[in-house]
Amino acid sequence: LEDTALMQPPFKTVNNDFCLLDASDLVFIDAPGTGFSQIISKEKGGAGEPKDFYGVDPDANAFASFITQFLSDYNRWNSPKYLFGESYGTFRSAVVSNILERRYAVDLNGVILLSQILSYNNMSDLGTADPGMDLPYELALPSAAATAWYFHKVPNQPAELQPFLKEVEHFAMNDYALALNKGSLLDTATFTHIAGKIHEYTGLPVAYIRKANLRVSGPDFEKMMLADENKITGRLDTRFTGPEMDPLSETPEYDPHTATFAAAFVGSFNNYLRTQLKFGKDMIYHPRGNGIIQQWDFRHLAPNLPFPMRVFTNVMPDLASAMIYNPKLKVMLNMGYFDLGTPYFEGEYEMHHLAIPESLQKNISFAHYMSGHMVYLHIPSLKNLHDNVAKFIEETH
Repeated sequence: LEDTALMQPPFKTVNNDFCLLDASDLVFIDAPGTGFSQIISKEKGGAGEPKDFYGVDPDANAFASFITQFLSDYNRWNSPKYLFGESYGTFRSAVVSNILERRYAVDLNGVILLSQILSYNNMSDLGTADPGMDLPYELALPSAAATAWYFHKVPNQPAELQPFLKEVEHFAMNDYALALNKGSLLDTATFTHIAGKIHEYTGLPVAYIRKANLRVSGPDFEKMMLADENKITGRLDTRFTGPEMDPLSETPEYDPHTATFAAAFVGSFNNYLRTQLKFGKDMIYHPRGNGIIQQWDFRHLAPNLPFPMRVFTNVMPDLASAMIYNPKLKVMLNMGYFDLGTPYFEGEYEMHHLAIPESLQKNISFAHYMSGHMVYLHIPSLKNLHDNVAKFIEETH
């Protein structure tokens, strides 16, 4: 983070001392329409149109098909196999793991998840879009508290982060949850008490918390945390900050986290491919896809559902199905404390609410990092991530 101001061209590519190649072969798959991947229409001898790939289920089917084809082409059917997904890749991994296990008879040794989101019901960004669903506010509160602690905005700042977060987690699942569950029936004294506690944990003004009816979404928090400095925090990593684009807006117009590093990643990667690997001539690299999100179909036919769900898709049943079908499947969840896109407590909550036998909970392990959504942007966390994942692989094959 100390060097973010220096991220300007020319960028330098250096060796990654914490690459996982010492623990496993790595196969990176660009989703159709991203990176250098291209969707070729059937008229031109290809597999179809964007609509045939841009959605929860068609995307997962494409990945599972690619993986099984790769196993055949490179004679790796008998190799230990792992999925590693980040962000939407965790969502995808849940669906793909179930398809591989149950449709293709591919047993996975492990599923490694980084910054998990398995149910969009739990995303703090969407709280206001689903009135009556207060869980996102509860699950995001510990990450908001971690951010306030990082910026020394917590009244009576505690010295240690982890014990502080345990206190916030307990409050979120108990007094806070009970208060929000009452809705308009919440009495004035309790309302005032809860507003005061949120202030104690986040440093946000009590008047603002009251005006928000005790429900401060992720974007609201990112806008308000450093409002007295005319700054906003990042969404995916709240340690990053940037100037406000519109001081009168309710929520931020951009994510300082992405704005800080995106050009460095894309620029250095393109330069490496084209100058050293001599790959990509006359091709365009799409770092975020090409209009994919506007076309994405979130309908998903989960296991045991008679019809596809379109809004706030939940793939927790898929991961649960894969784990039950293959009781030896191990799952590892990695999460950063300063992530408000997929808050760490949200990931933990989902894991503890999978519809699996209690005996399979032991197959799930957790690792926390003093970083954000992209844990590896913090070098000490990158080293820890490598060591934790390498150990997980060593112990599961």
